[in-house]
Amino acid sequence: MTQCKKASISRVNLQIKYNNGEEAKQQNDVDLLRFVFRYSFRCFLSRLRFSAFSFLSLSRSSPSPSPSSGSRKSKIDVRKFEIAEDMFWKDGKPFQLIGGDLHYFRVLPEYWEDRLLRAKALGLNTIQTYIPWNLHEPEPGKLVFEGIADLLSFLTLCQKLSLLVMLRAGPYICAEWDLGGFPAWLLAIEPDVRLRSSDPAYLRMVEGWWGILLPKVAPLLYGNGGPIIMVQIENEFGSYGDDKAYLSYLMKLAREHLGEDIILYTTDGGSREALEKGTIRGDDVFSAVDFTTGDDPWPIFKLQKEFNSPGKSPALSSEFYTGWLTHWGEKMARTDADFTAAALEKILSQNGSVVLYMAHGGTNFGFYNGANTGANESDYKPDLTSYDYDAPITESGDVDNAKFKAIRRVVEKYGSVSLPSVPFNNKKTGYGSFQLTKTAFLFDLLDGIDSAQIVEAENPTAMEYLYQMFGFLLYVSQYASKTGGSKLFIPKVHDRAQVFISCSPKANGGQVLYVGTIERWSNQAIDLPNAKCVSNTSLFILVENMGRVNYGPYMFDRKGILSSVYVDGRVLKGWKMISIPFNNLNKVPKFNSVIQVSSEFPKLSAHKKLEHNSEDVLEGPSFYTGHFSIGKTSEVADTYISLRGWRKGIAFVNEFNVGRYWPISGPQCNLYIPAPILRHGENVLVIFELESPNSELVVDSVDQPDFMCGSRKSSVHQL
Repeated sequence: MTQCKKASISRVNLQIKYNNGEEAKQQNDVDLLRFVFRYSFRCFLSRLRFSAFSFLSLSRSSPSPSPSSGSRKSKIDVRKFEIAEDMFWKDGKPFQLIGGDLHYFRVLPEYWEDRLLRAKALGLNTIQTYIPWNLHEPEPGKLVFEGIADLLSFLTLCQKLSLLVMLRAGPYICAEWDLGGFPAWLLAIEPDVRLRSSDPAYLRMVEGWWGILLPKVAPLLYGNGGPIIMVQIENEFGSYGDDKAYLSYLMKLAREHLGEDIILYTTDGGSREALEKGTIRGDDVFSAVDFTTGDDPWPIFKLQKEFNSPGKSPALSSEFYTGWLTHWGEKMARTDADFTAAALEKILSQNGSVVLYMAHGGTNFGFYNGANTGANESDYKPDLTSYDYDAPITESGDVDNAKFKAIRRVVEKYGSVSLPSVPFNNKKTGYGSFQLTKTAFLFDLLDGIDSAQIVEAENPTAMEYLYQMFGFLLYVSQYASKTGGSKLFIPKVHDRAQVFISCSPKANGGQVLYVGTIERWSNQAIDLPNAKCVSNTSLFILVENMGRVNYGPYMFDRKGILSSVYVDGRVLKGWKMISIPFNNLNKVPKFNSVIQVSSEFPKLSAHKKLEHNSEDVLEGPSFYTGHFSIGKTSEVADTYISLRGWRKGIAFVNEFNVGRYWPISGPQCNLYIPAPILRHGENVLVIFELESPNSELVVDSVDQPDFMCGSRKSSVHQL
């Protein structure tokens, strides 16, 4: 173990100070926090700038009488949401909960009201949303509740629109979201923190986070005059572990901040095993269930009763699947509208309650998409940028579709109130084709890197240990070439590594040769040809973080090169590491800002191509910039950019990271561009293409999505 490794964060040294959950912290505490966190990594980070990555633009009543088995008052003078007689009761009257998941962090704030009104038109009376910890605390002690992270404004808007709220407070959320909502800096702590457990180090982190979060939302609880009727702790824990001490801790902590009146709930799959592991028996926490849409719901609701106290088990499917998620390389998941509506009717017709997952999916902007694994951690399946989910309200908010209409008919049939009229689809426009210019080759920018962004170590270091949570990491080393070439083997790469060699340690001083790509899911050794260098050959490995695993046993998912690197069977020592974070969403990157790239670099006189040991010649990782205009008299409308003909990369529109594209893998061809990102006059598109661009350097702005790219060989299970 190197001295730098020993200097990594320990459970004792990471002294994160939260001032009893109060928003305002003492400045000296914050300064101490940042000092400790930086200098715990001082061997690696003494000259490394801290990158910021965050979403920046990205009257209490007296308690009511306890319910009784007899008749109830038709009117009461206090607000109360409760469970009794195996029913939900709102202000003393029976209440059938018809809700839907709609995640504020997957929708731009300018569209929150639009999407909520569409949810009301679907017939929903309740909105369920997760709270992703990593969105709100991207760095230890750095709190973000603004822009797309303005949770309180979203909740207040729900109340304005007479929508109740079920709040999924985590700390783990799953949600097909990076690391299941946990901040990735938890992975930089040593010894390793055992997530989702009663590990004291982990519980201290949760206590700090909830000490900030829960006091913020407490004034918006239903009994305090707000919209929040229920708060979920953890999420589907019965599918993960059996740590009752952990669940009990979360329950007690929630009660400390939220009081005794609010309904706490868990959600678990509708099997005996999942409910045995994931529930807390007794009156303290209500046990809800979810299950496959095609299952007969009522035997599962009967099983649910065994895990709730007598009279405390209203039938609730808290995740009724309107669709399903899709990974890169799969067919787009689709479920039949009539089948979905018929399954919903089985619940509502017998006065059951339900939450649609999803009512509106939205978009995984930036780098926040999650991933899943199969049989092992190498069976890695990253999620699309689109989180359309085949939901009744599409990614762009469209409601003129069969699924919306079928679900609305069922809800209208069994709901207790008349539904508002259905709004029109939002306008979408194609702004035409526009030409891009190659503005920079990644390796040509290396000379301009601040030395503070270069970390040196004997062995490759995980991204999180360099305090970089997203984006790319460039590893640089040297080896002695052999006449017949060499063999490169990296046992563990997360997630995708492009390998280059050059006779120059600075890469731009000589020709760069692309030699292959190592992928986590198909990891194989690759050949390194003899570059015939006068001295050692320089090795460049560009590793992409494609999203952390959000579910299952392999969720502790660090990124980068996580093993030794072998050349001809010998461990390669002596590495330089350069962070290329491309900070999330609209935060301008510190590494050769994409804005600088688009404005300061002239058009290259020739398109520099990488040599390759096959007939497939690549441009290599490069920046491409294009402009398009919207006239002052024209309406700024939603659009999509088609990346057909491009291969793999990320796209920025007006400095906003709209997400990853990978049309050669599919199925997503187009990236959704909401109108609030656009503006009258000139709009700037910057693409970081990892391999080769469209041969004509053209991007099309179109008015509809396209999920027909790639080979689409994988099958998708319809639920």
